[in-house]
Amino acid sequence: MSFKQNKDFKQIKTELIRFMMMYKFALDEFNTKIDILKQEFCYIHDYNPIEHVKSRLKTPESIMKKLRRKGCEISLPSIRENIQDIAGVRITCSFISDIYELSEMLQAQKDIKLVKCKDYIKSPKPNGYKSLHLILKVPVFISDRNEETYVEVQIRTIAMDFWASLEHKIYYKYDKGIPERLKGELKEAADSVAELDRKMEGIHKEINQLKQTDQLEPEIDFDDGTQEIFINNQRFYLPYDFLTENFKTEK
Repeated sequence: MSFKQNKDFKQIKTELIRFMMMYKFALDEFNTKIDILKQEFCYIHDYNPIEHVKSRLKTPESIMKKLRRKGCEISLPSIRENIQDIAGVRITCSFISDIYELSEMLQAQKDIKLVKCKDYIKSPKPNGYKSLHLILKVPVFISDRNEETYVEVQIRTIAMDFWASLEHKIYYKYDKGIPERLKGELKEAADSVAELDRKMEGIHKEINQLKQTDQLEPEIDFDDGTQEIFINNQRFYLPYDFLTENFKTEK
């Protein structure tokens, strides 16, 4: 290899490393945001909607295959513009409502830009696949510039993730050529998962309503200092001094 060829090779290698590192840095940046939300939910709120978080980078081989399938030019600018899922994050939540609440929280962050949203929960794929897909632009700050980098975020329930993971394994085991009968059974399984999610969402909402009605809330103030309160839908009359002494906040 000549000196010029060696120099060109090193330059290409450096560009490739820098290119892929931007996506790794974007994943690190996004995962930090998710970790902050998780800690806030744990320490401040009484409920954490995030069950699991998994991230991955596409391999160069996978990127090349996708470029060829899309009929795109094989170059770094072409990859940057046409392949938006090089950096991917999958978040599993407990309930369907958690998915949309988390999505709103992420989009509300000022340095994140929503590029595209595909709601496969409200409009599932024909095979029954459900998930909320977001393409976001996440800023990456490096020594010489700030670059917005694509990150694909998939948010789904535990049940949706269970079905999607097994469906993916089955398709690849049979090289995507499974019989129509089995496709039908997979669709039925997806419908069962959707029904389970609907039932669990209903239970979740009812529990929240019960928690709200069971809270200690003063209703009426009396002239003699007595207060009327309700605990578990039962009426009690307690002196005001009792409430202030037993429920005051420590500083």
